[in-house]
Amino acid sequence: MVCKGTSLNVEVGFLYSFTGELYCGLRLGSRTLVASPVNMSCCDSVDGKRVLDDVKDYYGKRLKKSDDLRIPTACSTQQTAGVPLAVRAAIGEVHDEVVTRYYGCGLITPEHVDGCKVLDLGSGTGRDVYMLSKLVGEKGFVTGVDMTDEQLEIANKYVSYHTEKFGYTKPNVEFIKGYIEKLGEAGLKDNTYDIIVSNCVVNLSPDKKAVLTEAHRVLKTGGELYFSDMYADRDLPEDIRKHQVLWGECFAGALSWKEFAEISTKIGFSQPRIVSASLSPIEDPELKAVVGDYQFASVTYRLFKLPATKDESCEAVYNGGISGWEDTLKLDYNHTFKRSEAVGVDSELATILKHSRFAEKFQFEKISDALADEDNLVDPFQYISVHGQSPNACCAPADKPATNGSCCKPTEK
Repeated sequence: MVCKGTSLNVEVGFLYSFTGELYCGLRLGSRTLVASPVNMSCCDSVDGKRVLDDVKDYYGKRLKKSDDLRIPTACSTQQTAGVPLAVRAAIGEVHDEVVTRYYGCGLITPEHVDGCKVLDLGSGTGRDVYMLSKLVGEKGFVTGVDMTDEQLEIANKYVSYHTEKFGYTKPNVEFIKGYIEKLGEAGLKDNTYDIIVSNCVVNLSPDKKAVLTEAHRVLKTGGELYFSDMYADRDLPEDIRKHQVLWGECFAGALSWKEFAEISTKIGFSQPRIVSASLSPIEDPELKAVVGDYQFASVTYRLFKLPATKDESCEAVYNGGISGWEDTLKLDYNHTFKRSEAVGVDSELATILKHSRFAEKFQFEKISDALADEDNLVDPFQYISVHGQSPNACCAPADKPATNGSCCKPTEK
């Protein structure tokens, strides 16, 4: 498919979605295109299949290295401060070609993954899969799902390499071709995974609700979806949603944080918990005039799949022992647990801690008076106004030195 912008020389089309509508648009090098919206229900339509084909073509055939991908640096939200040495070391052991051809823009590192079954949605060449392969250990297992043959070819090329590199007797990873909106068709069963991660991929899906629904289905009770993406401070008007350059810059397709929260909780997840957030400002004067006072932020959220009945509020005592977080465990922006220190937790947080992988690292004590449910801050823009922006952690390609305190700076050996 070939589309043409008003004043832009664009050779390839690309379809984005926003709450059920798709638009044609693609950034190729420094050029960007967007056309009129295409009416569709979701990715089962002809146009839905076309968007997925165009994504595969772009990421599989046209991009040759991560430097070719021009995405906002603010897409990355993982905090650099306190990233454990083990995580840095794991990244340093991933093969250079995997890192160079990987097009994610952040570093997604949930805590306490040893022995876990992990799923990476939109795994690409497998950088995060191999990093997590090292962190989960030989008793854990990591599955990557991607729809792009060229990316999967590189990922599968280095399975034996990393198995030997990590000293394992057999591989603890697999890569599956499939669509993140249709994990069942890829053979993924209900209640299978302890953790799902995703690195700035959900925003590209033609059906975000389907992605979240499928994630909830394949997670075990107590399992977690830990992922980053771009969000708007409110629903975007048509003039922004249809703007040529803003589509190519990944702003016009962003869900509002409120809509995301409504969708995720309606599906059955816990309230979204902010891990980190930073504003994604638009500096170009012409584009700023179009956007006006609308704001965008890149956010890492964590969502938990909880049992139908919540536990009572209680006191939770962190026993320590999580590698990299031996003395202090920061669950979200508002909850930091210090070893051996009792902390009162409301019903939802008590349920998260008791039914997730964190349960074995805590002791729980009953309290005489129940605690009221906390007013959990879900709005990343309010979070930023109160707490300030979280540091970014974009990872440099393997052949370039990391800068600005990147969490991926190679460790000394």
